[in-house]
Amino acid sequence: MSASVLASLGDGILTLALNRPEKRNALDATVIDGLAEGIARAELDAEVRVVAIRGTGQDFCAGADLAELLASADRTVEENERSALALGELFLALRRLPKPSVAIVHGRALAGGAGLAMACDIVLAGESSRIGYPEITRGFVPAMVMALLRRVTGEKHAFDLVATGRLLTAQEALAAGLVSRVLPDDMLDSGAAAILSELAGRSVSALALTKQLFTELDGRTLEEGILLGARVNAMARTTPAFRKSIAEFLKP
Repeated sequence: MSASVLASLGDGILTLALNRPEKRNALDATVIDGLAEGIARAELDAEVRVVAIRGTGQDFCAGADLAELLASADRTVEENERSALALGELFLALRRLPKPSVAIVHGRALAGGAGLAMACDIVLAGESSRIGYPEITRGFVPAMVMALLRRVTGEKHAFDLVATGRLLTAQEALAAGLVSRVLPDDMLDSGAAAILSELAGRSVSALALTKQLFTELDGRTLEEGILLGARVNAMARTTPAFRKSIAEFLKP
């Protein structure tokens, strides 16, 4: 694991902490590689039941490393596309991971950092945090993160954010659907720990099926969604966790 990402596993929770506090945890190749390695570990390790992503220092993540981004101006379009896809594949890996992922946001989550948070299944934000996509103010385009943003909020909210580059408060982000819950700053760690523990205690098979169905409903018609849901419903009834839970509930 790269020193730019610290990994720790305890009680079924794999925590991946972005560790470039002097750069506001900006996303460079070492951070992206470290996160990708951590997500791959989460998929293969049966001890991992939930993944938490957070930042060290004052911010969650300020987005792309600007020095690395500036250097890319002299590369070919093909080279830059390959580089961009490394971050894109990270977003997709989080989406495909059959275990829930939780972003714990404090300080600022900007540009690709906001995209990283949006790629997680649950986003917990401290009340003083700020979230936004300021790429336009730097003559850049919030390209891949826009695919995520359009899925979590409406067109009007999404275009306003990417066209103006304005930042949202945690409460504004909650109202727009960008975050799941807002917690007081002094309770962010304890609140997140309680939620992570709750997720880690859930049925692995039920969570995996829930996430798979939730993801596969993208772009489906209502009829297709109902039919797919019926199939997953039937599969869920065959799992040992379902049988055990229902049997215990019905005990006199």
